[in-house]
Amino acid sequence: MNDGNTQTAIVTGSAGFIGFHLTKFLLEKGFIVFGIDNFNDYYDVGLKESRNKLLEKSSRYQVYREDLVKGDAFNEILSHHNVSAVFHLAAQAGVRFSLQRPEAYLHSNVDATLKILEGVRKSREKTNQKIPLMIASSSSVYGLSKEVPFKETDRADQQVSLYGVTKRTNELMAHSYAHLFDLNIIMLRFFTVYGPWGRPDMALHKFTTAILNGEKIELFNQGDMVRDFTFVSDIVNGMWELYSLQALEKISGFEIFNIGCGNPRPLKEFVSAIESALGIKAKAELLPFQPGDVYQTYADVSKLQEKTGYRPQVPMELGVQQFVKWFLEYYGHSR
Repeated sequence: MNDGNTQTAIVTGSAGFIGFHLTKFLLEKGFIVFGIDNFNDYYDVGLKESRNKLLEKSSRYQVYREDLVKGDAFNEILSHHNVSAVFHLAAQAGVRFSLQRPEAYLHSNVDATLKILEGVRKSREKTNQKIPLMIASSSSVYGLSKEVPFKETDRADQQVSLYGVTKRTNELMAHSYAHLFDLNIIMLRFFTVYGPWGRPDMALHKFTTAILNGEKIELFNQGDMVRDFTFVSDIVNGMWELYSLQALEKISGFEIFNIGCGNPRPLKEFVSAIESALGIKAKAELLPFQPGDVYQTYADVSKLQEKTGYRPQVPMELGVQQFVKWFLEYYGHSR
């Protein structure tokens, strides 16, 4: 599989939303990619299988279907291949689900990340090489922070969901490992990622489905919410630019980066963009504020811009159009 010159990456959560897009991007760059995904049933497994099927069209992609915590694929790959990069994106997603199944978040987010950190540490001790490691975090770590835009230097100790707590825990663990074992780790704080192949539990997917079916969409806090909607290709491009610097050790040690659009928009404008793309008016059900939610997310991306020249390329209206186009084709809907 490896000709000796091709770069090799491990992507955990490769059949997930962001993991799929990153893996596809890396394959297009000529990488060999080993994916690890447990294909759990938190949402439609068929969607994950469809993503994975597209990736498997490349002979340079191989997926391991296993639980990161219980399985040993990660360490096996590290032991037998010259790995150029590790992108740890696997996680139990969803803020609201953490109110129902908290144990799933500790297992899939905290325990799994510890497994990754331990594997990279042991590889470092064995080979004396620093494998660039990127770990997905979230804007949820900012919690109740009132200072906007959110900066990487802000306090992050007032999370309002267990999901946010597990992501902050991962950051703290990664910091200690980078410090103790001389590792190069970047934590990526993602802001409201959306786009084609998005998860069914995400607002864009749920709203599009409801509008097409003539059902009401649920707008919490009476629809008065603000989000820093970030198109998935902008996320992937930001990750790639950071990895490129990390691989050259122009970024070393432990770092945290926001990856967002830096342009927060009201939820009602997001709904209007969906209505426009579908040509259908939404019926809305206005609901109270939901436990675990925050009113506003807003990324300060100046650190990322200074390091990489990052500039988001996809405005919200265009991004929503691209999602709706994919949705109609994938699910066989007509307008």
